[in-house]
Amino acid sequence: MANPTFPLRNEMDRQRAIACLQKVDLDAGWTWTMREEVRSDQQNRRMWAMLRDISRQVEWYGQMLKDEDWKHIFSASVEQQRAVPGLNGGFVVLGISTRKQSKKWFADMFEVMEAFAAERGVKFTTADHWGIGAAA
Repeated sequence: MANPTFPLRNEMDRQRAIACLQKVDLDAGWTWTMREEVRSDQQNRRMWAMLRDISRQVEWYGQMLKDEDWKHIFSASVEQQRAVPGLNGGFVVLGISTRKQSKKWFADMFEVMEAFAAERGVKFTTADHWGIGAAA
């Protein structure tokens, strides 16, 4: 039996999963795993559009940061990550990749970004301009 991977979004998907499980040879030593669906392309586009707008409009402690820098700041905030002293001074935030984060995690990050932007008067570029829907 192949390793099936598919989203569970409706009753038909649930029935498909049940059918797959019913075909499993219980003596064959299989492991079953289920995980939350990772971010969508739409969420990824929205994140980078928001980061770009923030990086162009917010000065952070006397400097303008790059989109990627802001991504680290916001993802660290969502994860409540730790910072440790660097080898040559300064600090290093113990990072997290956004690549495999769930849709729920991204919703949380968007809330943090929107609140931060509202406090600082950031004007987001319209969703249509970035090729994403407003419901991302």
